[in-house]
Amino acid sequence: MARRFLNLVVILLFCTSLAMAGGVQPAAFDVAGLYKISDIDPNLTGKGLNIGLVCRSDTYIGSEPQNDYRPDISHKCFKGLKVSFYDDQALAGGVSSHSTAIASILAGFDANAFYKPLGDFSYKTAVPDARLNVYEFWHFIVDYVFPGRWPQDDLITMSLGWSSEAWWTRGIDNMADRFGVLIVASIGNGKASYDLPLYPAAGTNVLAVGVVNSADSLSEFNIPDANHSTAGPTLDGRCKPDIVAPGNCLVAVAGTDGLYRPSGDYSSFAAPVVAGVASVLIQKAKTDPNLQFAASPFAGNCVMKSILMTGAKKLVGWHKGYSTANDDYEYPLDFRQGAGMIDGLTAYKVLTAGMQRDGDVKIIGWDLNMIDPNYIEEKVYKFQTAGDSHNQLTATLVWNKVYEDQYPFNLQLNLWRDLQLQLWIINETGRSELVDYSDSPVDNVEHLYTPLDPNTTYELVVSHSLNSPLPDGITAYGLSWRVSGENSESR
Repeated sequence: MARRFLNLVVILLFCTSLAMAGGVQPAAFDVAGLYKISDIDPNLTGKGLNIGLVCRSDTYIGSEPQNDYRPDISHKCFKGLKVSFYDDQALAGGVSSHSTAIASILAGFDANAFYKPLGDFSYKTAVPDARLNVYEFWHFIVDYVFPGRWPQDDLITMSLGWSSEAWWTRGIDNMADRFGVLIVASIGNGKASYDLPLYPAAGTNVLAVGVVNSADSLSEFNIPDANHSTAGPTLDGRCKPDIVAPGNCLVAVAGTDGLYRPSGDYSSFAAPVVAGVASVLIQKAKTDPNLQFAASPFAGNCVMKSILMTGAKKLVGWHKGYSTANDDYEYPLDFRQGAGMIDGLTAYKVLTAGMQRDGDVKIIGWDLNMIDPNYIEEKVYKFQTAGDSHNQLTATLVWNKVYEDQYPFNLQLNLWRDLQLQLWIINETGRSELVDYSDSPVDNVEHLYTPLDPNTTYELVVSHSLNSPLPDGITAYGLSWRVSGENSESR
């Protein structure tokens, strides 16, 4: 009996160690907060969502793409996947290993996966029930960007890049502004690739994603390294990336029935991790009438971009702009980390706290609003901190730059909007002290990360910058905020 009991214990310990070794993959999703969101709301599987995945062909003859851009949907993790392909149909579609890996981060499922260093595991992608609309890059540019057509996707992600702005990169920025669609793109793979942030991620209205280091681990992630994840600023002085994420995921291997491999620390694979978190939030917003403005075709991309950045976790060494404090009001983000590393659970809490109009607000929430073209106009969000001594405000203001609606999609300078974000302490007689502000002359993002006093009333103020001329029209913006602290999470 004792031997039988001992054998049972050994078996249980073996099974436990096997589960701990393999578990659910990619583990990067746990770090990004996706599995935590799933624990709260298991229905957020991407059902009903259309995700646009724009992929480059692997092969070009001259300047002509050879249509080998498709993920290998014969891999068993894609069984049952809803997918459509869009290209010029001049050549038969071919398979891309790069696209296969990216698609396998976004959608699909394999309950009986195997990878030798881990053993058996369950492969659970970001949004397994979403539809993937996969576009060959130049087809997407010619058929959607150039004519200014909306492809009807809920979100668009692309892991590709060029070193300089062009008419089509401005066209993508125009698409984000006109249709309110969130566009997620990879920033580049550090100094070994290009020194400057790559377009379209470097575009003004695109959410640019960098990658954090894993040191070859599938579950431990550290700060981004500029040698591997391209750092800002852009050539015109804007802060990029906007956010960073884990990129080293177990991904499907093209040309095999069910093999997996680590993807490595590349921004190409960090971008779909962020796109996966965003997709879950968009599904939540679209299915909850109280949250639908966060996925609105009218500046909804500003709200979602703001929420993701406000929810981000600051990593070691986070600091606005350059190393000194002299430029902290001018540069809203860290040149390597952006607003920090993706934290899906915190972003989910910001989203579900609900839309709150200017006036008295809770210590967590968001707004989609407009501001008139005059220096007197301002929107004020008033809140009070808890009684503990560890309150910290994170707030992000986002608006779109406006481009012409046709080729070559030049910036409409008369509609250049320059907003600022201020934080004031309020006493019995009104505003008594300007605590912090963010007022970049070139960015269309402002970000605050500021310690707060306990049991104190504050005002977040959105207004036009005094350093720039007023635009000809109104400015739509997305704002989100959260106060963290010992007693803040329950308020």
